[in-house]
Amino acid sequence: MIEMTERAAKHVRDFLDNRGKGAGIRVGIRTAGCSGLAYVLEFVDVPDENDTRYDSRDVSIFIDPKSLVYLDGLLMDYEKEGLNEGFKFTNPNQKGECGCGESFTV
Repeated sequence: MIEMTERAAKHVRDFLDNRGKGAGIRVGIRTAGCSGLAYVLEFVDVPDENDTRYDSRDVSIFIDPKSLVYLDGLLMDYEKEGLNEGFKFTNPNQKGECGCGESFTV
């Protein structure tokens, strides 16, 4: 299961509305940073047939098969602190992260 807070879902819905198209958002991982893995987000116009789909607060979230094992149980939030804003990920599979917070290990 992958879930979003209402703040995260509103941010995605607003962005999709402004874009004028989109089926939802894809969440994945890639190798990067000092700890090894980083989150990747992209808007989905046409879902891949191999994606797993979750619906959370009227947003469709698509996960590719390779990323699903690392993301199962993920909670996405969206935070604003001063001039900084962005998605915050709470991942029960995460064992650690680098000092700058850009990458994580499982």
